[in-house]
Amino acid sequence: MALAKDKLIANLQNQVGLAKHESRAAVDRVLEIMKKTLASGEDVLISCFGKFSIRQKRERRGRNPQTKASLMLRARKVLVFNTSGVLRARINNS
Repeated sequence: MALAKDKLIANLQNQVGLAKHESRAAVDRVLEIMKKTLASGEDVLISCFGKFSIRQKRERRGRNPQTKASLMLRARKVLVFNTSGVLRARINNS
């Protein structure tokens, strides 16, 4: 089960004691800062969690699985997440 934005807001509200609208504003603001930072080409590094970064993918040959037709996929940017060693160890030990 995924941790949805509403659950994140509820957890922040319950654990920190903020009002729901304050929790929602805090989560929205953090996500907005992350989006702006990534859009500007900078990485987002969160200690003990991981690093979000943008990678450039080159144009490449692809194939439509339904028609088997060959096509060229355009160059694009993709979001990549790399876990920190601390998070990776915690995931693997549980």
